[in-house]
Amino acid sequence: MEFSNIEESNGVITEEKENGNEVNEIEQSKVRLMRAFVEREDPSVKEVDDFMIRRFLRARELDIEKASTLFQKYLSWRRSFIPNGFIAPSEIPNELAQNKFFMQGADKQNRPVVVVFGAKHKPYKGNFEEFKRFVVYTLERICAKMPAGEEKFVSIADLQGWGYSNSDIRGYLAALSILQDCYPERLGKLFIVHVPYIFMTAWKVVSPFIDRKTKNKIIFVENKKLKSTLLEDIDESQLPDVYGGKLSLVPIQDD
Repeated sequence: MEFSNIEESNGVITEEKENGNEVNEIEQSKVRLMRAFVEREDPSVKEVDDFMIRRFLRARELDIEKASTLFQKYLSWRRSFIPNGFIAPSEIPNELAQNKFFMQGADKQNRPVVVVFGAKHKPYKGNFEEFKRFVVYTLERICAKMPAGEEKFVSIADLQGWGYSNSDIRGYLAALSILQDCYPERLGKLFIVHVPYIFMTAWKVVSPFIDRKTKNKIIFVENKKLKSTLLEDIDESQLPDVYGGKLSLVPIQDD
């Protein structure tokens, strides 16, 4: 459930109307309960807004115990993996040089649109730890660019020209783990386009690790229906020009 009019003062969720219905009081109550629990374990959680706690709750079907466990793991991970609070471009030079990740425009729900080109990923030119830092860098950039009241983004994964030299099962699984466990409920929809047949070999390995919520957001798009499918969610004025839209691609580090 996404909120069309969220009161964001001090990061507190207040009761607003959505489609004529009151916001789910059970969800609000569970946010308060989870906050009280995790703050007892880690006082620094006071700095976290309700929206983040709600995302972790939603990722675990509003199960407070499971969501709290996931959230506490996230806090520990963040302290160790991002000790400075951010990933600097100087920490990921090889990944940025591949020029494979772009961000510009928004879909019809005002969610940022990002595009990643799988054939530009060269696992043999970087290293695993740098790739993980790159994944975090991109997610942090996306989240920072989200408009007020929006929590999700839309991605287009373009696999045109993808081959075995681009295949990186370990990298895919690491990226998936970071997205699902550290940035839950951030992905709104993922369009996978220009899919070569050989990619399905990698997909069969990765797909069992994708949770149900994430799988429901993934759409494999037929080439002949590419533009029409994207236009259902993204206006032509916001669609990247490589798909027949009006916007030029902008590397995420330049956005």
